[in-house]
Amino acid sequence: MVCSIQNITLIIKRFLKFIQKVLFQFLIDNQEQPMSLKNGIYEGYTYFMTMTVVDWVDVFTRPVYKDIIVNALQYCQQAKGLEIYGWVLMTNHLHLMASAKNREITMSDILRDFKKYTSKRIVEAVQAERESRRNWLLYRFEYAGKYAPKNKIYKFWQDGNEAKEIRTPEFYQQKLTYLHDNPVRAGIVEYPDEYLYSSARNYARKPGLIDVIID
Repeated sequence: MVCSIQNITLIIKRFLKFIQKVLFQFLIDNQEQPMSLKNGIYEGYTYFMTMTVVDWVDVFTRPVYKDIIVNALQYCQQAKGLEIYGWVLMTNHLHLMASAKNREITMSDILRDFKKYTSKRIVEAVQAERESRRNWLLYRFEYAGKYAPKNKIYKFWQDGNEAKEIRTPEFYQQKLTYLHDNPVRAGIVEYPDEYLYSSARNYARKPGLIDVIID
């Protein structure tokens, strides 16, 4: 009986130690972002953001859809003062490290216009392309749109941008490495700079699809 109690006590101590370790690591990983700022956008800062397709639908498997995103980002750079430090476009989401150069056009304005424009253009492209998944894709977008009052018919992007304010060089490098390693983790390429739709090529001194600011 005594041994049993001692074993239980030992298990509880080990469990509490494990919980303490997990909580400590969580605080370390999130110390750069106060909870109140973690997913909000405040002007004058650089952010790591994620824009995700509804239901995580794999839309960006064809160049025609991916090029819409690339062209829209280039336009935002030229016309709206978007400054890009890193990016990667995966099959169902876009990671972006960026800031707004002009006070007249805020980051919130840029993201709103970017998502609105790309949503419309991609849906139009799906309708126009010889897309084997056309009906299924449009059904997913239409179904998501039923629960979004601001959408007339289709909803392409999920709400929110998962914006995380970048305050330290360490967090900057962590997120830059994370987004560049996305295609490697997905098994698409062996090395980050082999992936065309990413700023990893720029950082490897190779021609990239989008100009980025390299600190």
